[in-house]
Amino acid sequence: MIHEIKRLLKNATEEEMHAVLLSMFMSMEAHEKTDQYTESQLVKDLKRTYHSFLEYKKNQLDIKSDKGYRAVHIVFGDSTSGSLQQALKELNYQEEERIIRFSDMLEVGPIWQLHKEEGLNYRYEWLKNHINLDDEYIDEYKYNFNRAVSMMKAIPKSTPIMIWTGENAHEQTALRYVLFLLKDKINDIFILNATKKYKDHFNVPNNECFPLHTGEILPEKLVRIYEESRKQAPVSQHQLAEFVEEWQALSTMKECLRIWEKQEIINVEETYYDNYMINKAKQLHKERGYNDFIHSARLIGEVMGHLNQSIGDPFFEYRLRQLILKGIFEIKGVPKAMRYYSVRLK
Repeated sequence: MIHEIKRLLKNATEEEMHAVLLSMFMSMEAHEKTDQYTESQLVKDLKRTYHSFLEYKKNQLDIKSDKGYRAVHIVFGDSTSGSLQQALKELNYQEEERIIRFSDMLEVGPIWQLHKEEGLNYRYEWLKNHINLDDEYIDEYKYNFNRAVSMMKAIPKSTPIMIWTGENAHEQTALRYVLFLLKDKINDIFILNATKKYKDHFNVPNNECFPLHTGEILPEKLVRIYEESRKQAPVSQHQLAEFVEEWQALSTMKECLRIWEKQEIINVEETYYDNYMINKAKQLHKERGYNDFIHSARLIGEVMGHLNQSIGDPFFEYRLRQLILKGIFEIKGVPKAMRYYSVRLK
C-alpha cells in the first residue's frame, strides 16, 4: 500500500497537494483553537481527507485509461516514449492517440516464462541481485510491468495497435513478448521498425552509422517515419503466429543476454563481452602510456560506443563488477554506481 501511495503522490499536481495540505492544516488549527473539536473528530476528519484523496486519484486514473483513442502506440523505453510523445504533438495527435510505455530492458536478464507470474518473479530476483538499479525502479518493477501488460490487454478491439521496434535485441524481444500477449486480439496490429525505416527513408549508406534503437531517433524524424508507415498493411495472421512461436521458444531459455544478428535474436552467455571489455581496458592503458585507474563510466562508454548492439550500460557495469571479483581488475572507490569508482587491469 505504501508504494501505491507514493505513486499517487508522485502523480499529483501542485494544486492537488496544496488542497490536501490546506484541509489537513485547517483541521489541525481547529483542534488547537477549540476544545469542542475533539481529538477523535480530528482523526476522523484526517482519515476522511486521506480516503477522499486516494479515491479521487484512483478514479482519475480509471477515467484516463477508459478514454477512447484513434490508435494506441506500444513503445519499449522511456526515451522512445518521450520522442514519440513529442512527434504526436507535432502532428496534433496527442489527444487522439495513446502511448503505452513498456520500459523493461529485455536484452538483459532471464526471460524464461516471462508471460507467467513465476517467470516475472524469476526475472525480478535476477535483476535485483545482479544489476545496479535505483531502489524506486526495483520497488516499482513488478507493479509497472504488470500495469503495462494490463493496459495492453485492455485495448478496445476496434482500436489499431502500433508497435514500435528497431534493429536490436531489446525491442525485438519485447516485440515478440507483446505479440504473444496480444495473440487473441482481433485488432489491426502494425509493426513499425523505426530504425530500419530511418535507414531506408533517409538514404543512410551501408558504411555509415544509423540509430539502433527507436529512442535514438529525433522526434521530427519519427514524424516522417510515422506518416510513411500509416500506408503499410497490418500484420497478417501468419506473421503473428510466427512471432508467437518465436516467443514461445525464447521463453524456454534461461540465458541472461541476447544479441540481434542477421535478423535473429541470439541467446549468448553473460560473459560474451568480457574479453572485449578487457581488451578495451588494455587499449586505454596503452593510449595513456601508463597503467593508471580508468573511470568505470569511461571504460563502459568505450565498450558500448564500438558495439553494433544496443545493450544498456547497467549490464556492462554488472560484468565489470564480476571481473573485479575474479581479480582481473582492481578497483578504487565503491561500486555502488559507475560514477563512484575506477578500475585498472592487474
